[in-house]
Amino acid sequence: MGLVRHAASILLLQGQGLLPFLDGLSTNHVAGPCTTVFTNRAAKIIDVCEVIPVGEHVAVVGHEANKEALKAHLSQRILGQPITITDISDLNDVFIDTGDSQIPPDATVHVSFFGRVFVVPVKHNWQPTWTIDQWNEHRIAKLIPYHGYEITGVHHPLACGLGELVHPQKGCYIGQEVLARMRSRGKQGHRLVVGPNPVEKPTTPGKEHSLSIVRVQ
Repeated sequence: MGLVRHAASILLLQGQGLLPFLDGLSTNHVAGPCTTVFTNRAAKIIDVCEVIPVGEHVAVVGHEANKEALKAHLSQRILGQPITITDISDLNDVFIDTGDSQIPPDATVHVSFFGRVFVVPVKHNWQPTWTIDQWNEHRIAKLIPYHGYEITGVHHPLACGLGELVHPQKGCYIGQEVLARMRSRGKQGHRLVVGPNPVEKPTTPGKEHSLSIVRVQ
């Protein structure tokens, strides 16, 4: 098993009531370290993030391509609360560990939906042991969606294999009504599947099998 570099953004939240603030905006229950999804009113994905408490602060680790959209989404909803958001992406490298990789020096270790996450100060110049192709083959075997492949702003979390990050008893977050209606009616529109090649319109092509998001009744 190996270690892959995650093209991450890191937003550091400082202030009061940080976990309740995030809990009110995301699909999963946020009471401590977790992976969760931020969605818009149509329940489409804004970003899938790691919530990592760091002392009195909270680091929100998302995907680099979604950083500005996520920052805007959070900032617009602070509404006078004593919360500030600082971009610290350039200070750290982020890796996903798929097994028992050596823990880098000074790393913050977080258990994620995707595997163990290491947040490592850039000064250590830590390097991955896996290529993105090796990571993709692992994901195909484990039916794990990923940013830029299955996880995009086109889909809602139920369609791309993130159903376990949508807490069934949680309400009052942006996009909740749409997702709850899909579940109650048993109609989520699409789902993530793995199949032997050739696969029509694969989201993650592999050597022998591929992932794809297919329409369901």
